[in-house]
Amino acid sequence: MTATPNPTPPQPGVTGIPTGLLIGAGWRDASDGKVFEVECPATGEVLATVADGGPADADDALAGAVAAQASWARTAPRYRSEILRRAYDLVMARQDWLAEVMTLEMGKPLAEAKGEVAYAAEFLRWFSEEAVRISGDHTTTGDGGNRIIVTREPVGPCVLITPWNFPLAMGTRKIAPAVAAGCTMVLKPAPQTPLTSLALAAILQESGLPEGVLNIINTTDAATVVQRWMSSGKARKISFTGSTAVGKVLLRQAADAVMRSSMELGGNAPFIVCADADVDTAVEGAVSAKMRNMGEACTAANRMYVHRDIAREFSERLAARMAELNVGNGLDEGVQVGPLIDAAARSKVQRLVDDALSRGATALTGGRPVDGPGYFYPPTVLADVAPDSDLMTTEVFGPVAPVIPFVDEDEAVARANDTDWGLVGYLFTQDIDRAFDLSERLEVGMVGVNTGVVSNPAAPFGGIKQSGLGREGGKVGIDEFLEYKYLSIPRRRGREAASR
Repeated sequence: MTATPNPTPPQPGVTGIPTGLLIGAGWRDASDGKVFEVECPATGEVLATVADGGPADADDALAGAVAAQASWARTAPRYRSEILRRAYDLVMARQDWLAEVMTLEMGKPLAEAKGEVAYAAEFLRWFSEEAVRISGDHTTTGDGGNRIIVTREPVGPCVLITPWNFPLAMGTRKIAPAVAAGCTMVLKPAPQTPLTSLALAAILQESGLPEGVLNIINTTDAATVVQRWMSSGKARKISFTGSTAVGKVLLRQAADAVMRSSMELGGNAPFIVCADADVDTAVEGAVSAKMRNMGEACTAANRMYVHRDIAREFSERLAARMAELNVGNGLDEGVQVGPLIDAAARSKVQRLVDDALSRGATALTGGRPVDGPGYFYPPTVLADVAPDSDLMTTEVFGPVAPVIPFVDEDEAVARANDTDWGLVGYLFTQDIDRAFDLSERLEVGMVGVNTGVVSNPAAPFGGIKQSGLGREGGKVGIDEFLEYKYLSIPRRRGREAASR
């Protein structure tokens, strides 16, 4: 069954989006009446005031998920599949509206926000198809005496924590497999971008998601709210996307309750351009890998290692390409680079740039904040960046591309792997053998070969080292929300048959 989508949202902009907490049977205010404001990073204006949940609300939300778990787990896979498919249809029918909401509260340009809506919707469609493909196994013991039947069951109530930089896609990437697997959820969206999550929740309700399956707590006191869930003994899994520092805290809390854990944490992506690379392809790939979401992405190219024979040409052409990008309010036509999320983010970027410049780097373009309202920072290319610059060991999360020349590939790989993170790497070469060899040597969970984009709902997204645990998306994405159960059943005359 597919939805009959209404392409027109209830009201334009953020007006009409629920602003309360979604707990059990419906929307409500915070128990203590607290609220917080959601601001537009391009203008500083207040977009909406939303409920600010506290410990009591967190307890109620988890209780709602626990109460709904048993009945939800028994639903037919096709029933869960059709809910997700209806949600996909509605999200795509309201693509323009959802993109506008994201641009308003997060800042990314409208065209890029529309791309995120399409990407986010694909997780709903992908896992609608995976819901009916959950399989098990049947075999016999080696001595022939017992049947072994293996089934897959939902892990149980899940804690989902999403970041502000991709508020819709990170929501669907976690919610969709949980729904498909038969798990109930408590979700804490980032306080900078709760409206997108609340709009998605309303769409899921409209698609037929039963009461209590998805519960949402907006809060400015994440540590207290999440700790209540983690220490409850009732939540059975956590899926978190965010910083490595916070991920480590959550893993310690998960250890106390022995909770299943999926962690998509920080990145420090290397971008290697070999001497034989097509420079045009490499430059365009660098723009894609660096400037998606203004560089505010864990997959953003953070360190660009370019063979010395083409380093100057690459740097100059990248600088010219980056300088052409139009910076402004993401709602304005033709804007390609929106604001950073807040003042602290912009200050961090400037500090890292200043440090690199003080160590001998040269700014080929950018390097100073944009004047005026909003938290804008221009696309920046730094040449001759010293290896001991803070940029080399810090996730920039901004539109800054440091270029570091290298002499041979062993040197490039050694530098690329010299980090605690291992989410993604990028490699540009026209030699297929070199591409496979270097990809195998890079200590990352994903490699983009001659492309600056690796994210796809059909692929397993995730990293190694301190970039996280587990994978999201692809055929394995639903596994994170399922447990194995093994049934041992004696076979009549099995042992006698085995002894013949």
